[in-house]
Amino acid sequence: MKKFWTVALAATMLSSALTACGGGKDDAGQTNTGGAGGDAKKDVTIRIFQYKVEIAEQLNKLKEEYEKAHPGVKLQIETVGGGADYGAALKAKFAGGEEPDIFNNGGNSELDLWIDKMEDLSGEPWVANMIDSTKAQISRDGKIYGQPIGIEGYGFLYNKELFDKAGITQVPNTLASLEDAAKKLQAAGVATPFANGYQEWWILGIHNMNVALANQPNPDQFIADLKAGKVQLKDNKIFQDWVNLLDLTVKYGSKTALTTDYNTQVTEFATGKAGLMQQGNWTQVQINKTNPDIKIGVAPMPISNEATSKIFTGVPNNWAVNKNSKVKEEAKAFLNWLVSSETGKKYIVNEFKFMPAFKNIEFDAAALGDIAASIQTYTKDNNTLPWLWFKLPDGATQEIGAHMQAYIAGKIQKDQLLTNIQDTIVKLASKK
Repeated sequence: MKKFWTVALAATMLSSALTACGGGKDDAGQTNTGGAGGDAKKDVTIRIFQYKVEIAEQLNKLKEEYEKAHPGVKLQIETVGGGADYGAALKAKFAGGEEPDIFNNGGNSELDLWIDKMEDLSGEPWVANMIDSTKAQISRDGKIYGQPIGIEGYGFLYNKELFDKAGITQVPNTLASLEDAAKKLQAAGVATPFANGYQEWWILGIHNMNVALANQPNPDQFIADLKAGKVQLKDNKIFQDWVNLLDLTVKYGSKTALTTDYNTQVTEFATGKAGLMQQGNWTQVQINKTNPDIKIGVAPMPISNEATSKIFTGVPNNWAVNKNSKVKEEAKAFLNWLVSSETGKKYIVNEFKFMPAFKNIEFDAAALGDIAASIQTYTKDNNTLPWLWFKLPDGATQEIGAHMQAYIAGKIQKDQLLTNIQDTIVKLASKK
């Protein structure tokens, strides 16, 4: 589930030894000597527990290459994502005594929750190459606790060919122009203008709700006041306007939105059954598999008739190392390799289609696909708003997603939706 920055070019070599048996060279040009202390370990297994389902296949290909270059080291990769709650699954892993060696952490409130289990990575070679904007959410007291997996952005993806067919000549940037585009798509034969995967709580409770948070004049102060119970959401104009945007996507979306999952949503968009969908550049790989010839643009998510030119960007997650892992040096060596070796960098850009979070990784935005190219343009023009859901209390986004699903189903009204969201955040914040 689920970003930024111009990435500069620079080459850097991995300065610490990578884990493996023997004294061969890896493709970053360094000697394989084992752990940080130089003592080779045989038959080491690094357990990786991660949530990005869209790169599961590519990670398994990467695993084969890493294991071939590092005899004696095995990667055991388990992916839990899609509609599943990765956070709950991770807690179950630790509670059940199956602690992974590498896992994902979103930073901010998630960092607060897991910091006692996370290795301080401040001394790792790749830290010097982190893009500055990626550091804050995964830092505490000047220490870095995670390696950002990449940079992502989202808004309304739109099918350029369908827009041309419908006579939509301008990217919608107001609520009125967005509704006009939906009507024109219907008139042109696109029965479902919006592909909505609203079966997925995270599409609603994370990305969609972030629109209301990020549009606040002072988001950080607003979130602090919200958690402290000082805000009445039903009286907040931006939240009221945000629900109007949600209503519009439902009005011009599939009637089965609440039973449409992520894969179905992306497939409907990729096959031209819908002209728009709320998603980001993480969908590019799946879209390309379904329809490699599709031309895609990224539009803002307007909540009123005041024009907006901004999309939402941030770091989706970070690789963290379990501080209690018996193979944490080998785990850190793998993460070093991932962002320093030619093979690792190739996978990040060419296979994962990630916008790199490191200055030493070269990339061509156009080669990553239309979505990344569009996001880079918004970024260069300073037309981005932040990702803020990581600053909410643990568990809040799941409950917010459920409240939004109840609203879409007609079980509650607008003011009750906003009250429920407010009550959830205050309740969970008070448990800290």
